[in-house]
Amino acid sequence: MTTHEIPFLTLNNGVELPALGYGVFQTPPDETVPAVEAALEAGYRHIDTAAAYGNEAGVGEALRRSGLDRDDVFLETKVWISDYGFDATRHAFDKSAAKLGVETIDLLILHQALPSRFDLTIEAYRALETLVADGKVRAIGVSNFMPDHLDRLLESTATVPAVNQVEVHPYFRQPDVLAANERNGILTQAWSPIGGITFYRDGEHTSTLKDPTIVAIAEEHGKSAAQVMLRWHLQQGRSAIPKSVTPHRIAENFDVFDFELTVAELAAIDALDTGVRGGPEPEDVTLESFGRDIPEA
Repeated sequence: MTTHEIPFLTLNNGVELPALGYGVFQTPPDETVPAVEAALEAGYRHIDTAAAYGNEAGVGEALRRSGLDRDDVFLETKVWISDYGFDATRHAFDKSAAKLGVETIDLLILHQALPSRFDLTIEAYRALETLVADGKVRAIGVSNFMPDHLDRLLESTATVPAVNQVEVHPYFRQPDVLAANERNGILTQAWSPIGGITFYRDGEHTSTLKDPTIVAIAEEHGKSAAQVMLRWHLQQGRSAIPKSVTPHRIAENFDVFDFELTVAELAAIDALDTGVRGGPEPEDVTLESFGRDIPEA
């Protein structure tokens, strides 16, 4: 696999994003450098991190050690709710850029909507717009925004988000969010794309990796369940950002460009949707419950 074979998705402002990225959610800082090095070695050229993950510096260090040109790696990070507000969000860019060791961030997004203080959410997004105008950020977007959040944001700002990163996997498709994103020309980016957040859920379905439908499709193609789920995202036009700290899993998750699912197989995976969210309810996100200080670089 060469980097030239990675499919790209064109965002609504013309910026191109590698469709398959590598995520570092919950990766401890001391494990981030080797994990990202392994991802870059496997061929990933899109790394997704966030200020709230506490590992942006590790991502930057791995990029420096890789010897790759800065322009060859698409860096995406997120502003946490504690840094919402116009001036605070502009400073959040400074903190993230310093930790990453870069002057420009390819994609900077708001990590959550803040429904109880949507005025701060709007001011934060307006700050992102100025960062694009200043040439410090190439594209901006949001994460975990529901259709009503998108409507409120679009009413008050000038730039349609390029990306909405949300929980999407076979057990939780969020069709209303997918439709709202498509209607507005926003790329859907899937976090927990292979359903990792469901692995510890109580109930009948404990792991997408063991789902009979997905396993049967995987056996048909000589692939793993994880590879099938990533292929499902890519064929439906989504960006996906799987995470792992195990080198062979990192490489396996990247090996998804040599097979294709049938229309029937895509529909069978769609039909597994349980409607049960694994992450927090977006309306429950408040500064009181989820606020945390994001340290300086």
